[in-house]
Amino acid sequence: MNLLLLGPPGSGKGTQAKRLEEKYGLIQLSTGEMLRAAAKAGSETGKKAEAIMKTGKLVPDEVVIAIIAERIDQPDCKRGFVLDGFPRTTAQAEALDRMLAQKHLTLAHVIELKVDEAVITRRIVGRYNCANCGAGYHDEFQRPTREGVCDVCGGTSFTRRPDDNEATVKARLAVYRANTAPILPYYEQRSVLKRVDGMAPIDQVTKEIEAILEGA
Repeated sequence: MNLLLLGPPGSGKGTQAKRLEEKYGLIQLSTGEMLRAAAKAGSETGKKAEAIMKTGKLVPDEVVIAIIAERIDQPDCKRGFVLDGFPRTTAQAEALDRMLAQKHLTLAHVIELKVDEAVITRRIVGRYNCANCGAGYHDEFQRPTREGVCDVCGGTSFTRRPDDNEATVKARLAVYRANTAPILPYYEQRSVLKRVDGMAPIDQVTKEIEAILEGA
């Protein structure tokens, strides 16, 4: 079973992909991680991607598709995969479909996590991590039990991603609306698009996704 999760930054795609990986044995495929892994492994495509990334340029679609193709050929993907973060444009969606068709594979479901952008901005701007173990927290929704002390490791230093600020988040959401949202009709026409309420509690979102996968 091969899946694609869609939704703007902060919609919870990564969290849900990880849960699907744990429950169904599907492999979460993040393009950023795949690009770095391919570069580290030293494959021909990986070397090409690494050379482009070092210049600060975007990796071309054909290189990303080639890396995804290499990754899903690996034995651990035989049970299926969850794509997170790709495709981002209609051209990428079409290229992905062509590549999958060559391997006699399809996307069983494309699931959109629908969200309120104002709430998403609050979610992203307020998040921070333990500098020692990486445990995640939030100014508003998930503070440590003891203020200033990590619940997991007891660390007292915390960090925030430099791009988790309101201006950057709004810009990323605008890019999503302009580039990625238009691919929703592409998948809708293929009768594989389903929608869930990404603003619901995390466990409820998981249940809605599982219901789609299990045909409930």
